[in-house]
Amino acid sequence: MNQIITMRFTISFIAFVTLLISVGCKNEPKKAEEVTSDTSHESIQVIDNPTTGNASLPRLFATNEALYMSWVERKDSMAILKYSIFNQDSWSSPAHVNSGSDWFVNWADFPAIAVNNGVVLTNILQKSASGTYTYDIKLNLNTPSTISEALPQNFILHNDGTQSEHGFVSMLPWNDDSFFVTWLDGRNTSGSHDATEMNSGGAMTLRSAEVSTSGVITNRTELDARVCDCCKTSAAMTPSGPVVVYRDRDENEVRDISLVRWQQDMGWSDPISIGNDHWKINGCPVNGPSIDAFDTTLVTTWFTAARGEGEVEVAFSIDGGISFGKTFRVDAGNATGRVDAVMLSLTEAAILWMEPHGDEEFIQLMKIDVNGVKQPAITIAKTSEDRASGFPQLEMLDDTLYIAWTSILENGETIKTVSLSIQDLY
Repeated sequence: MNQIITMRFTISFIAFVTLLISVGCKNEPKKAEEVTSDTSHESIQVIDNPTTGNASLPRLFATNEALYMSWVERKDSMAILKYSIFNQDSWSSPAHVNSGSDWFVNWADFPAIAVNNGVVLTNILQKSASGTYTYDIKLNLNTPSTISEALPQNFILHNDGTQSEHGFVSMLPWNDDSFFVTWLDGRNTSGSHDATEMNSGGAMTLRSAEVSTSGVITNRTELDARVCDCCKTSAAMTPSGPVVVYRDRDENEVRDISLVRWQQDMGWSDPISIGNDHWKINGCPVNGPSIDAFDTTLVTTWFTAARGEGEVEVAFSIDGGISFGKTFRVDAGNATGRVDAVMLSLTEAAILWMEPHGDEEFIQLMKIDVNGVKQPAITIAKTSEDRASGFPQLEMLDDTLYIAWTSILENGETIKTVSLSIQDLY
């Protein structure tokens, strides 16, 4: 790449980061050009899905038997959370989980879904006051066959009672009858956003809790007392228990990726830094990490711009998160980020991210092993760099990968879903 092109990409990226800092997590209304799916790999199969109307914010979760997808549909001022189950090449009729006109609906902070022994846990973000970032995490427990009145609905996850920001939820089944849930919690920020000691607010915190399949919440714990304000969290389950990755934040505004892990005899570990990018940025980049596990092998991927342009980095741990090896870059240059990751085996992972090619934006997929051996990236689809396109999702069921993302139309959004056999990752 010649010097002129490099300079153009760098200037473009600086402008992009400046925009993110100025708007934080807030959705700004913006009309985007129509984007159509444009896959480049003959083995990618387009899957019809049950979403209708103005649908966005897909979230995927795979059990050993089926793939679940949740999403949000919007009708006028009403937001509706639904989910469906993909099994034997077809989707179930959508289940209506919850709806409301007082939700915080956001491109980067959207509902999560997890399943444990037939019980489905989801969340929504419900406004608690008139402030832009004053909302609570409300949980819903359902069963696939019907929305059971015996299971609690719309109950609050945290117990601080403050009118502040709570969101960026990750959830996993834990044991046979509970879920592990982690989130960003703004109870110490006095309702401010991206607070610093200069404006008398405290810092955003990372917290976790255990939620039983009957709705009992226990073990609410602070995992990190100072973290970045609006980068998504991600969690994975190891034989020893859950691990959480997130964008940390120190007193000098270095916002690198950190990990905490559950230790059977000692409780939660202290945070360890992954990658050591030393990215100093005076605002949240709204671009969090992703992690997945296969037994004691972990893969984590994240976005950084510590060296002047957007990069997607990958690192592996073979000891359950105690330590991580060398960092490997997977993008082709000036990446947008918005990453996801799935472990394919004990030694290989698939990484999903967004990056531009010329004036167009694409969703990319790559296989990489623990030694950093990379296969050529596969273009999954053409998309939009606009924030409304959100974060593409990646999950694995049996020997097939599934990808879901929001496609922007002139009059709203729709959700696209495709599949790709693992053997076709070159």
